[in-house]
Amino acid sequence: MRRVFSETQGLALAALLSLMSTMAFAADALKLAVGAPNNWDTCIPDVGQRAGIFLKHGLTLDILYTQGGGETMQAVISGSADIGIAAGTQSVMGAFAKGAPIRILAAGTTGAGDLYWYVPANSAIKSFQDTNGKTAAYSTNGSSTHLTLLALIKHFGTNTIPVATGAGAVTFTQAMTGQVDVGWASPPFGLDALKDGRIRLLARGSDAPSTREQTVRVHIVNAETLSHRGDVVERFMDAYRETYAFLYANPRGVQIYAEYSKVPEDLAIRIRDEFMPKGVMSPDQISGVDQTMQDALAFKVLAAPLTKEQLADLIRISPPR
Repeated sequence: MRRVFSETQGLALAALLSLMSTMAFAADALKLAVGAPNNWDTCIPDVGQRAGIFLKHGLTLDILYTQGGGETMQAVISGSADIGIAAGTQSVMGAFAKGAPIRILAAGTTGAGDLYWYVPANSAIKSFQDTNGKTAAYSTNGSSTHLTLLALIKHFGTNTIPVATGAGAVTFTQAMTGQVDVGWASPPFGLDALKDGRIRLLARGSDAPSTREQTVRVHIVNAETLSHRGDVVERFMDAYRETYAFLYANPRGVQIYAEYSKVPEDLAIRIRDEFMPKGVMSPDQISGVDQTMQDALAFKVLAAPLTKEQLADLIRISPPR
């Protein structure tokens, strides 16, 4: 039977179609480079997109996952990504000092307690002090894993040889087959192997005292994107903060993370509570800037400390709206 719309129904339908059309064209696209897929500290863009939070703020995210913070930073410097999630703070400072077109948009992770280094269960290495002359993994040059490993080597006073091995899954294969003596990981990766006794924990990033109060990872933005698309970047941060709160306050946040990272919900809760409590992930303050610069000088990432004027230009964290 044919249905005839009334004039009122027709007007209502036209208004709805108009609204849907407006919404379809209103969403601004941002390209993101995100280090370490499936990690809690890098999950906010993906979780927020799945939850519809970024779309609510008129944004769609094109997310590219990288092998680590070094690749993330290079993608933003080259302009192939607008925003980078989880780049090593020291390396960002060093690149900025050399004229790279990047700015710090938000704090990523303060402290390095989520990072850990391990060996296969049958390894002769029993402690980090036993790594003299041995190879130890990190993801990519300039990543937080790289700089935290350097801090561990300095703290323990060893002559460990750092080796770039890529993301956690690739590193695990290399560590278990003897291509590298010590592997690195960050939850959720490797927790099942630790539980099953296939690997042994050697050190956590927090074992290096200098990293405990430092913001070791930051989120960055291409300077041209910030200059020409400032409103879009502001809306990104609005949605980021909303997702951050959602992730810790709403059980659905953990559920979405578990679906995204393909881990059980109880493991997701453990990662959140044991490795990444809420304060660690606060986007609104860079902690330990002076110590970060001292370490960057010691590791030859920086040639000279950044001035107050340079820091003000580099760190562009806007207040919550």
